[in-house]
Amino acid sequence: MGAVTARPQPAAACPGCVVTPTEPVRPIPKDVQLALSLPTIHCQACISKVERALNAVPGVQSARVNLTLKRAMIQAEPGVRADALISVLEAEGFESHELDAGALSVTGSDKAGRELLMRLAVAGFASMNVMLLSVSVWSGATDATRDMFHWISAAIALPAIAFAGKPFFESAWSALRMRRLNMDVPIVLAIALALATSLWETALSGEHAYFDAALTLVFFLLAGRYLDHRTRAIARSAAQELSALEVPRALRIKDGAEQEVAVADLRIGDLIRVRPGGRMPVDGEIVEGQSELDRSLLTGETVPVYAEPGTGVSAGEVNLTGPLTIRASAVGTDTSLHRMADLVAVAESGRSRYTSLADSAAKLYAPGVHILSALSFFGWYLYSGDLRTALNIAAAVLIITCPCALGLAVPAVTTAASGRLFRKGMLIKHSTALERLAEIDTVVFDKTGTLTKGTPDLTNLSDIPREAASIAAALAGASSHPLSRAVTQAAEAAEIDAVAVADVTEVPGFGSQGLLDGKTVRFGRAAWVGAEQGAHTAAWLSVDGAAPVEFRFNDALRPGAEEAVSSLMASEKQVVLMSGDTTGAVRALAERLGITDWMAEALPQDKAARIIEMTGQGQCVLMVGDGLNDTAALTAAHVSISPATALDAARVASDIVLLGTDLSPIAEACDVAKKATRRIRENFRIATVYNVIAVPLAVAGLATPLIAALAMSTSSITVSLNALRLR
Repeated sequence: MGAVTARPQPAAACPGCVVTPTEPVRPIPKDVQLALSLPTIHCQACISKVERALNAVPGVQSARVNLTLKRAMIQAEPGVRADALISVLEAEGFESHELDAGALSVTGSDKAGRELLMRLAVAGFASMNVMLLSVSVWSGATDATRDMFHWISAAIALPAIAFAGKPFFESAWSALRMRRLNMDVPIVLAIALALATSLWETALSGEHAYFDAALTLVFFLLAGRYLDHRTRAIARSAAQELSALEVPRALRIKDGAEQEVAVADLRIGDLIRVRPGGRMPVDGEIVEGQSELDRSLLTGETVPVYAEPGTGVSAGEVNLTGPLTIRASAVGTDTSLHRMADLVAVAESGRSRYTSLADSAAKLYAPGVHILSALSFFGWYLYSGDLRTALNIAAAVLIITCPCALGLAVPAVTTAASGRLFRKGMLIKHSTALERLAEIDTVVFDKTGTLTKGTPDLTNLSDIPREAASIAAALAGASSHPLSRAVTQAAEAAEIDAVAVADVTEVPGFGSQGLLDGKTVRFGRAAWVGAEQGAHTAAWLSVDGAAPVEFRFNDALRPGAEEAVSSLMASEKQVVLMSGDTTGAVRALAERLGITDWMAEALPQDKAARIIEMTGQGQCVLMVGDGLNDTAALTAAHVSISPATALDAARVASDIVLLGTDLSPIAEACDVAKKATRRIRENFRIATVYNVIAVPLAVAGLATPLIAALAMSTSSITVSLNALRLR
């Protein structure tokens, strides 16, 4: 038996290294994050149902729904596709669209709000401690004990003000760098002079120091700034929301095979397959297939449009019934959806030029305060020759005239008014929305989804034979078409059972058909079943050898629509109806509501252009809309309102969100806005009267910086109490 030669083992630092595989370790694939827009959810039950359905999908790690944003964020394993999740939600009765999760993560958190609240807390905590030390001084502490309390106050106040007052310091420095003055420049000067005077007095063993006054000043101003921040939603711009709505991936056909690619990789001339339920990733023309297109997001049309080879399509439209192959004619930034985002961005920049009442007051206030304080300093220095006295009086003038009351005048009123309107079902998002709403003289309404519910209702079921209705219900049950869903819901409500129809199939672009007792039955377009289409929205049922039966549909009014329009007209406001829907449908609604000025078949750019034209004529326009096609118009208007059921982009573009389904609070919001503007002007008058009385006392040397701080606090409380009258 031959000797066995032992194979030499490699040297290793530990036994585990010997058994470690020599092949490289493959990285574990990371989970993917998907985002879905859910425009039809409206309550906690919807959230639970959506989350339960999504979490049941194999590969989904977690799914969380945000009702405010009407959005679901899904963490899933690689390979889980958004279209599969959309199909699951549609089976549960929820409309959904894929969003670009990367575009949404840019502004996902309210960092500014948290920072303001943290600075406010620091200023409040520090001011309370310094005030406790000041009480000891006021109670009679002298000499070394008083100096010790002053130095402890300085040790607390200096770092606290450096941290809490950072927003004012940065704003003032930015303004001075641009060689201009804003409201924060006198604020910073007042704080700096109060601290400098206090340190001077402390170093010279003086009786008074004003660290508590400086901290109280910072606290009140931060409170006003945080109130202002809370009156509006710090969210994404509407242009970013529109970008998120663009389809992130597409199926490109190359050499006869489908290949999933990023939309950014598509080029003009590429052939793209769009499956039923998918949205168009580019502008183009259909080269193969028949289907129906849902253009409601872009045009407001309630009835899907028949599509066949040669039909043009736009990015964002939804393919409903059959697979389509399109040839791209515009991609990326050249698509109609992206051009709409550009319209929104332009309109947003225009709105940002609105000057609020507080900004107007600041332009007059800031230079006057600086001049008055400087004159007080030089006058008292020349009169007394005492630098210490001159600094004290200059600081008192700056503190007593500090724009704390002016800074609270607007946010205190808007917070009170926002609370009142919130109880009525309206959420104020933008800081100047109430001021702009008080100025409106023209109200423009969108039709579909705004004045109307946006979903078709079967109106003549009582006139249809029960047998015909049961056949139609059987055929409609096989389709996700909006008219088919309306028939199914109406039949269920009337307790009409669907008959047993065999071989039910959906013919893309036409309707559904099947066999009943050997006869072909069809439910769909008029021309397909041999009927003559009228001026109204209808679908037809045909059975071999029998006359077609008409099923008529109507878009029902939202609750409070008639009351809102009549109330606005009674207050002598011009009411306009603008819609992308057909002329007949828009005319019928206008006549029903008594609106004489209306516009039909309007594209998104047409709506925005009309509003810009009215603005150019001196009108202040309120736009009320809910669709993607309204986004540019909402942003171009002087002020805008969207229902909570609106698409994400429309709600973000608007200044006010209507939380319920009732439109009647719109007229009341206009009245509250006028009252709020009156309160703001009253607050400015209160602040002015206060300054007229207090400033001469400070200039005359009759008010120390501490008394000035107390007087400033009194004016701020008075302004806040006046604002609360709005409740």
